[in-house]
Amino acid sequence: MSVDAEHEAWLILLRTPALGGAGLRALLARDGSAAALLARLRRAPPAALPDAARAWLRAPERARIAADLHWLQQPEQHLLTCRDADFPPQLDACPGAPAALFVRGDGARLLLPQLAIVGARAATPEGLAHARRFAAQLGAAGLTISSGLAAGIDGAAHAGALDSAGGTVAVVGTGSDVVYPVRHRELAARIVARGALVSAFPPGTTPRAAHFPMRNRVLAGLALGVLVVEAGQRSGALITAHAGTTLGREVFALPGSIANPLARGCHRLIREGAQLVESAEEILDALRPAISAQGLRLSERLAQDADVSATSAAIATLDRDATRWLAALGHAPVALETLALRMHQPVAAAAAALGLLELEGRVARAAGGLWQRLPD
Repeated sequence: MSVDAEHEAWLILLRTPALGGAGLRALLARDGSAAALLARLRRAPPAALPDAARAWLRAPERARIAADLHWLQQPEQHLLTCRDADFPPQLDACPGAPAALFVRGDGARLLLPQLAIVGARAATPEGLAHARRFAAQLGAAGLTISSGLAAGIDGAAHAGALDSAGGTVAVVGTGSDVVYPVRHRELAARIVARGALVSAFPPGTTPRAAHFPMRNRVLAGLALGVLVVEAGQRSGALITAHAGTTLGREVFALPGSIANPLARGCHRLIREGAQLVESAEEILDALRPAISAQGLRLSERLAQDADVSATSAAIATLDRDATRWLAALGHAPVALETLALRMHQPVAAAAAALGLLELEGRVARAAGGLWQRLPD
């Protein structure tokens, strides 16, 4: 099979409506390649797949796929899939991780230890200075600084990282070819030259509010920790911080004046257990064990065939084990982590299994992020 044929199959699948990350990952574990999965879905689509998805799979828009393939043929532009050995292992292990990333720049940068620095768009001059200074100091110490390319704290963090000898990663909620906000075009070009610009969404995807929570989860999943510099009570930066907490990442927050409304989000995080920090050295000290552990995981990941990961091994036999998964789920809604514990499987394996069972119409999402079994 040619590389272009496999890439084309990936692009068709990634643009298929309602075929999300966990579900696509689970299906891929059974078929081994995107091309084989695409062929099977065309022959026998899952019962729960919407009509729009079935129509797309039968007749994808050829001009759109051709444009995507052309994008991939350009220098320093890549499609990094969960079947690739160099897909970031720290993100790969996250529940609900995207099945693929569109990357501009140096994809290997995603394998290095990262700290996400996030905060308010309408930041104060003091907040912008703090973000830039922390990013420069931590970048010089060897961390890759990641952020979301937004106005305010994000932009200052990227700029600070570029001031140092380190690199930076921008995780965006648009296609990786769409710069938002537009005034960050020059900054985006510098990031591509010194790091990577990453998206879970295909090229051409325009800004949509619904995409930014996924952007925030990917940002937290790639990083070892999240530093919040300034944030209001309803800031999107808090979503990234809470995603980091859920994923077991270190969360740091800078304290501020009680008269500054943009300090309230940071103070809230500190009350909830985030580490109050005043220097880059405190962050480095806290992250040293995680940096060492990431290096070990990366060595193990690159030493093995990506096709025989624990998640793939657990899900490849789902037809045989579906009854066990459903029995473990029971008849009352349960959390993903609870199901993983019941099955003695990684959380990523449970997420993939539920994604496949959802596509087959056997389970559904319930309120509060729980999962429930559907009547046979």
